[in-house]
Amino acid sequence: MSTREQYWKYSLITIIIGLGIILFRHITPFLGGLLGALTIYILVRNQMIYLAGKRKMKRNIAATIITAEAILCFLVPLALVVWLAVINLQSINLDPQAIIAPLEKAAAVIKAKTGYNVLGGDSLSFILSSLPRIGQTLMGGISSFAVNMFVLVFVLYFMLIGGKKMEQYISEILPFNEANTQDIVHEINMIVRSNAIGIPLLAIIQGGVAMIGYWIFGAPNILFSGFLTGFASVVPMVGTALIWVPIAIYMALIGNWFQAIGLAIFGALIISQLDNLIRFIIQKKMADIHPLITIFGVVIGLSLFGFMGVIFGPLLLSLFFLFVNMFKKGYLEGEKQ
Repeated sequence: MSTREQYWKYSLITIIIGLGIILFRHITPFLGGLLGALTIYILVRNQMIYLAGKRKMKRNIAATIITAEAILCFLVPLALVVWLAVINLQSINLDPQAIIAPLEKAAAVIKAKTGYNVLGGDSLSFILSSLPRIGQTLMGGISSFAVNMFVLVFVLYFMLIGGKKMEQYISEILPFNEANTQDIVHEINMIVRSNAIGIPLLAIIQGGVAMIGYWIFGAPNILFSGFLTGFASVVPMVGTALIWVPIAIYMALIGNWFQAIGLAIFGALIISQLDNLIRFIIQKKMADIHPLITIFGVVIGLSLFGFMGVIFGPLLLSLFFLFVNMFKKGYLEGEKQ
């Protein structure tokens, strides 16, 4: 290769990397929608192959049908969950006393027993002034969610139409041989499917079981507490304890000792253990992933990708170890022979 050709080659690489960084920085707000579209595409890819290949249906009609199915099966339930959150946030925003009253009651109990006023000084005014800001932040997040859902539907439709060409193009530019490419595709399919199906299933079961416990022991706002518990199930290690432990402590502080102890026992023995059992079953049935990859993958993924990090964080970590293993087999072990 001549000096001029090398100059052209590395200049083109520099331009591609530079433009890629600029595009990625500006597309970051829509990353959730793009990753969501990729997730659903992996889940419904076989349906598209069946409709367009075996049934000889036009690709645009098949893509429309599958996109409508995705909206009904994935996005409508998710929108209902967000709507439930909005309703509760509006009630808090319109009536801040609904939050302050239980705090004042708990603070009075603590002061009577310990003599320490946890809401002394400017604590109460700080809480009251923070509520509108928290509400605005959450409402901004909901607006971003709505935009990303539109992006998801739009991108998913065109991914379904150009699926074969897209997959072939990606396969051609990957710097791997055919066997390694198949390993990567298998790893991506396995982890995305297991997490995309397993995480919502786990959240629904956890939220439902927690609501039963909250109802038995008289916890406040059972529906919203169950929703928060299901949502907290995606957090590694602590998970649902983020919700049922504070509720049990609050019930103890207001004098409901029997209900508080009962809820704590129910949470420790039923809710949290059910979390571990379901995760183990899902991982063994759908993807044989080491628990540490799931735990650290979610921690890394949430900071990188937001909520979609619960799926793509473990995938990113698994691919890292897969690439390391490829390098080991292809180069280190090859040099020893």
